[in-house]
Amino acid sequence: MDPILSIFKKRELLWQFLLRNVKQRHRGSVLGAFWLIANPLLMLGLYVFAFGIVFGGRFTDSPDESTLDYALGVFLGLSVLGLVSGTIGVSPGIIVGQPNFVKKVVFPLEILPTAMIGALSYDLLIGLGLCLTGICFLGSGISQNFLLIPIIIGPVFLIALGFSWFFSALGVFIRDVNHLASFLGLALLYASGVFYSAEKAKVAAPEIWKFLQWNPLLQIIDSLRKVTIWGSHPDWGAIGYAWCFGIVVLLGGSWFFNRLRPAFADVL
Repeated sequence: MDPILSIFKKRELLWQFLLRNVKQRHRGSVLGAFWLIANPLLMLGLYVFAFGIVFGGRFTDSPDESTLDYALGVFLGLSVLGLVSGTIGVSPGIIVGQPNFVKKVVFPLEILPTAMIGALSYDLLIGLGLCLTGICFLGSGISQNFLLIPIIIGPVFLIALGFSWFFSALGVFIRDVNHLASFLGLALLYASGVFYSAEKAKVAAPEIWKFLQWNPLLQIIDSLRKVTIWGSHPDWGAIGYAWCFGIVVLLGGSWFFNRLRPAFADVL
């Protein structure tokens, strides 16, 4: 619990590091923050061309679903997944790359992974805003169910923060985690329902669904599409499970980080 309490006590320091991380990502770039919008749009175009046009991907069997609906659904999924996969990819090198802070006994090291999560969350919020804008002006419009978005997306931040503490601590002792992280990010891409719906996965691959159904990201992304694109209600059982999973990951990551932190200085 110490890392969780510390980020509230040191929130001003956290804010300073968060701003620094956001600025450093585009320092020296000609277009600067424009890439925050350009990158997700370029990736969206690539995936939609491959899966939406070439392979004719759809989330439902309804004739009313258009390629635009599929594109916005993919965009939404990529935005959510980007926070978690980005966390797994970057976290193993956070503590290792900041040895000067490790040697300062009074410095709250849990701030470093948390600030990184804040910078990645900035990308998620921009992607979500772009998706809602597209649904509002190009799609069928937004229903009042979009107010449920904070409840649905909340567990993603808990999962990302817990993973950031776990992998940043593990990366100090096992440097091979960096190589494993790239594979985990790719595995999550195809296991989190970015290109397909939960219903289609359940019907098309019932044996695999027995395992996929326990992936909270799949349930979160699927529920987000339901309330934003189609204006329906989410699966509250799945969202409840995602919250429980997120809390467990957050507490587990906090405990793991706090347990290994005393040995960071000796290793580095």
